[in-house]
Amino acid sequence: MKYDTLIRQAMVIDGSNTPGYVADVGLREGRIEAIGDLSTAVAAHDIDARDRVLAPGFIDVHTHDDTVVIRQPQMLPKLSQGVTTVIVGNCGISASPVSLRRDPPDPMNLLGTRKAFTYPRFADYRAAVQRAHPAVNVAALVGHTALRSNHMDDLHRTATAEEITAMRVQLRQSLEAGALGLSTGLAYASAFNAKTDEVLQLSEELTASGAVYTTHLRSEFEPVLEAMDEAFLIGRHARAPVIISHLKCAGAGNWGRSPQLLAALEHAAKSHPVGCDCYPYAASSSTLDLKQVTDAFRITITWSTPHPDMGGRDLQAIAAEWGVSLMNAARRLQPAGAVYYGMDEADVRRILAHPLSMVGSDGLPEDPFPHPRLWGAFPRVLGHFSRDVGLFPLHTAVHKMTGLSAARFGLSERGEIRVGHRADLVLFDPLRVRDVADFKTPQRAAQGIDEVWVNGVLSYHEGQANGQRGGVFLARSGNLNAGFQ
Repeated sequence: MKYDTLIRQAMVIDGSNTPGYVADVGLREGRIEAIGDLSTAVAAHDIDARDRVLAPGFIDVHTHDDTVVIRQPQMLPKLSQGVTTVIVGNCGISASPVSLRRDPPDPMNLLGTRKAFTYPRFADYRAAVQRAHPAVNVAALVGHTALRSNHMDDLHRTATAEEITAMRVQLRQSLEAGALGLSTGLAYASAFNAKTDEVLQLSEELTASGAVYTTHLRSEFEPVLEAMDEAFLIGRHARAPVIISHLKCAGAGNWGRSPQLLAALEHAAKSHPVGCDCYPYAASSSTLDLKQVTDAFRITITWSTPHPDMGGRDLQAIAAEWGVSLMNAARRLQPAGAVYYGMDEADVRRILAHPLSMVGSDGLPEDPFPHPRLWGAFPRVLGHFSRDVGLFPLHTAVHKMTGLSAARFGLSERGEIRVGHRADLVLFDPLRVRDVADFKTPQRAAQGIDEVWVNGVLSYHEGQANGQRGGVFLARSGNLNAGFQ
């Protein structure tokens, strides 16, 4: 047998949350053809992988890469981390189906300016991704706020019966065209006034297709448990799996409550498929929200439309320079983005280590001064939290970024190294892998990620992108209820 690629003597960590084993892996025509002793085999490309780990390509379950995968299809911030699949459309905001009548409302502006939204149907977006040939695979959710913006003249109220009907039609059509499910961002002003019943009615479209419900909770601050209850109610009503986005204890008054949140998650999981994603940092990043302006923790401005020169500076320093209060400074900066140092490290570690949590970057590629999670989230889990801190073994770290993620979102033939699966793979050095992006210099590629294959195409070689792009659009495959373990 002659393979396209033969990866010899790798420590194979296959994504199933079991310890690794040394083996050769042969790739042919974009798939994993053989695993085992292939010492007598030959290949067009032969790689000595001794002392390195071969893992499934990482699945970034929480991204806002909706438009950048088309406009900048090389996707270097993700490819350089070993990410081979991104899930877009999170937090209620998606690039499709969208027909804007004005500039995108907050937080849809995180995805770009009005000219970035050119996909009135989900099928249009799917086709555009295929034409772009991105370096990573793309799977997409439909955003609740995106649907609201299509049919409502005022986002600061709940939808009428007629508007809900119109949104349901678009959601149904999107699910038929391969969308993974529905996402909400109920904490944002553009969706906060949507009553639970509005989301309940929309969620009914998920039932027939077995699609997923993901949510940026209505609050991540003091009422977080009530917000979790609302999410579970919606999931049960729709008979749809629930994934809580970037689960956290936000705000200094909330620090130390992660055991409560995780207990609520575990309780819900006894009777319904639920999970969460999280990113491995104690700071969040989003648009500059006046409700989150405080002197209890540091806030750094990442961008500002009226004052672009303030990007990268702390809000407190800006307010002092202008001689105004924090709130007045924030008002003058808007629209703007910010990093909020509003979490406790112990809470982050508890949530990250929990068996129900996956890893997602929540990176914002449009930010000129982004949170370092955009470039460093996955190597940070492998290097800092698994190897250096010892939060969990390496095979568990890999599982949280591969096999668990593929199961949660129903990405068939992905997430595990198995014969017949698609050859989405990453080869890394377990001793060298680490994130080097930080809050001062956030746009830096990780170390120790050596090779990345996407559908069998070597796209990142010896720590450098080689210009090859093997990504495809991944439509929902099957009933996602069956994907939960």
